[in-house]
Amino acid sequence: MAPTQRHRHAPRLLATTMLALWLAFAAGHVAARVVAPQVPIDPVTGVVGVDPPKLTAAYWTRQQAHPDRVLLDRAGIAAQNARMRAQDPAIHDLRALPAQLPRAAIDKDIQALSSTPKRTLYALDGQMLDAKALDALHDSLALDAIADSTPVRYGLVTHRADLRTFPTAQRVFSTTDDHDIDRFQESALFPGDAVAVLHESRDGQWLFVTSERYSAWIEKRHVGIGSAQQVFDYGARGPYRVVIGATATTVFTPEQPQVSQLQLDMGVRVPVLADWTPSAPVNGQMPYTSWVIQLPVRDASGALQLVPALLPRTADTAADYLPLTPRNFLSQAFKFLGERYGWGHSYDARDCSGFTSEIYRSFGVLLPRNTSQQAVSPALDRIAFAESDADSKRTNAVKQLALGDMVYIPGHVMVVIGKANGLTYVIHDTAGGGWADADGKRVAGHLNGVSVTPLEPMLASDTVSYIDRITNIQRVRPPRATHKQAK
Repeated sequence: MAPTQRHRHAPRLLATTMLALWLAFAAGHVAARVVAPQVPIDPVTGVVGVDPPKLTAAYWTRQQAHPDRVLLDRAGIAAQNARMRAQDPAIHDLRALPAQLPRAAIDKDIQALSSTPKRTLYALDGQMLDAKALDALHDSLALDAIADSTPVRYGLVTHRADLRTFPTAQRVFSTTDDHDIDRFQESALFPGDAVAVLHESRDGQWLFVTSERYSAWIEKRHVGIGSAQQVFDYGARGPYRVVIGATATTVFTPEQPQVSQLQLDMGVRVPVLADWTPSAPVNGQMPYTSWVIQLPVRDASGALQLVPALLPRTADTAADYLPLTPRNFLSQAFKFLGERYGWGHSYDARDCSGFTSEIYRSFGVLLPRNTSQQAVSPALDRIAFAESDADSKRTNAVKQLALGDMVYIPGHVMVVIGKANGLTYVIHDTAGGGWADADGKRVAGHLNGVSVTPLEPMLASDTVSYIDRITNIQRVRPPRATHKQAK
């Protein structure tokens, strides 16, 4: 059957539209039931409850009684990923797709993503998208060109590439004065990601693809088309290098521009050509100071080719996914600290759910792409909260939070890193944030990046705390005995 498109992840924290939703929620709520504690704003950082030492992984690692204990071993991670692929509808099994897809299935998937916007949108120059512009977007989908039966083609992504709502690079916004949130930006794919190609845009420059975690439009120039065997065999056997830094970059080469200074993000795994002759140059350079890796490129005809490239030995990479230990988890999370928030993986960065999934990807753990899917995934250990739940259910659950737990409020996810001074601390990629000042008035913190904050003092509005907004808590590793007892 055809893949099913997931819902778009919710707007960024404290964006105008989300703030309106929060306020509406608060108005319909019985009360702001969980009172945010009064916590001083640090004079150095300007952030509530965060002094400079708390901005280091070492601070939080020292709190761990056994920082090198394995939270989930390799077999446990394999079992977790198998559950994710079997149970979570947000994950697509590309190998299970039929050889041909009917027109109705492809049309349904495209229209589920690329429906005509109902909200008012503005171009970068401040001009509103009028009916003519919206008609042009719909026409670009070329729905009338979908055949009655379409052969499924496969490809590998050759360059970090945006996934878009429509087959266009045009950026559009909800307001004329906020250009961070491009409403046509969905996500991104990375070099070596496999895709099923289902359709082409009217101008032939975009492909509608399904990857393991998303269906959307990608520029054709970033996909090399190959056979299913060629695509699925890529990187199926080691040895490997896994990127464990926030990013790594291949060596510059004028001989093969497609693999020159190529950005590889955390968790990307690339095969190493271990049998490469040491004296044989790679793209005009002796390889002894680098790893000789294999990367996909797109040739002039659009076909997939696999070529050697150099990845510096100084790059932050490892021979395999890291062991999932407290020390490693904190180290990985803090490698992103301060990176600017990138809605839908824009700005060559990531957003809250992308940040969370890429930390876990460096351990080989598969998570759904968006908060809306992560928060309710049946493959994780979940605590769900309803609006009618008593205060004690949320407050007791917060007291039991442990390192690596993922805490969800509408449109946002935070990752627990530890406890200090009676507070629970999280690291999260956030566009906003809010807390009370010394006079008890709410302060809007324009964090706009990967940030450390305490959970309890954070405010979603003047009257509603983050804790009051918790919808779900998810855990990757096996649950504690008391984990499901929160009432």
